[in-house]
Amino acid sequence: MCRSKRSTDALPPRSSRISASVKPFEFSSRRTSFVPYQQPSGNRFTSTSTTNSSSYNYKDDYKDMELRDTLPENVRVYDFSEIRYATSNFSAKLFSCSSSSKSWRCLIGGKDVIIFQRKLRQVISDDEELNKRLSLICKSSHASLIKLLGASVSGNYIYIVYEYIHGANLADCLRNPRNPNFTVLSSWLSRMKIVADLAHGFDYLHHSTGLNSSIVHKHIKTSSIIISEPGLNAKICHFGTAELRGEGGKMEQWKRCGSGTMKFGGARGYMSPEYLTTGRPTQKSDVFAFGVLVLEILSGKEALNYEPSGDGGGYVRVSLIEKAREAVGGGGGGVRRWVDKRVKDSYPVEVAEKMVRLGLDCVEDDPHERPGMDLVANQISKMYLESQIWANKIGFPIDFTVSLAPR
Repeated sequence: MCRSKRSTDALPPRSSRISASVKPFEFSSRRTSFVPYQQPSGNRFTSTSTTNSSSYNYKDDYKDMELRDTLPENVRVYDFSEIRYATSNFSAKLFSCSSSSKSWRCLIGGKDVIIFQRKLRQVISDDEELNKRLSLICKSSHASLIKLLGASVSGNYIYIVYEYIHGANLADCLRNPRNPNFTVLSSWLSRMKIVADLAHGFDYLHHSTGLNSSIVHKHIKTSSIIISEPGLNAKICHFGTAELRGEGGKMEQWKRCGSGTMKFGGARGYMSPEYLTTGRPTQKSDVFAFGVLVLEILSGKEALNYEPSGDGGGYVRVSLIEKAREAVGGGGGGVRRWVDKRVKDSYPVEVAEKMVRLGLDCVEDDPHERPGMDLVANQISKMYLESQIWANKIGFPIDFTVSLAPR
């Protein structure tokens, strides 16, 4: 029977529509077996404030099922109907929205998740390559990574499902939008802990033998880092999504969407010179972006900012990297004056100077001059230990229990 467009709106997943007397099922990690699946009766995060214009083709469900059958264990390709049902036909309240993506917090299979909608840069024409990348990313497991649960593709969009982590992004933690003079990261050790978490997370992505390959993040920035409460642990989000949506790299068999010039990803202020020139991210371009993160965490400033020119003639763009170089080369007290004042001068100056120099090593113009993330993680671990010893000597707490509630 043909379905009208209206008849397919906001329907529950296909398996739950078969019969009212039959319980819905979902695929388990083994494709030959099934496990009971209970779709939530409602969406506790639902509102009707937004709509989504992407069209639904019921054939996408069958395409997802065929794709899922070729994936190894622990990898999930969601039926598109599950995504629509979880988001109340995309009318649920948006969790976040930007020019390039939308996200919803909702329930899938009883799990609290975040679903990101991202537009594909290239039409998927090679299922084998998509399987490979999704398999690799979903197998990654590290304390500093937000778990990617799976994805679904429909038309020109990919829907990427992450576990929900309660917290706030690093940008808001460093620069409180409600109160610029307040930060939950008011202690030196809390910032060192975040830098250490991130260093080991990126080292895992670049060098883990368990992945049998390396992942280049490509989109490192403060808004892609989640700080969880109450322990202020740093979690890396959006790793691997560039490959899933077809941004350059090894996706040579994927076709371009539209007739315009192919664009590449990356965040303003975090892109290395060679990335800007070639559009091809590498592990060393990730190191560059990580170096910018380090400088942001130490200073509390944005990667790129605009300040009054001083002559009353408008504003001038200021690079955080250049300011850090000036602080290091400014002689005695340069770094102390540059570090975030909200830390209130309560930190080991020698460690702070070494951290700034390490951050600057990571943002060298020549990628061959930048250290690898394994070396960076090792050096940061030593400096974190030095900071703990310093905190113990002066009686500072080394454990954190902080609320990220609005202030």
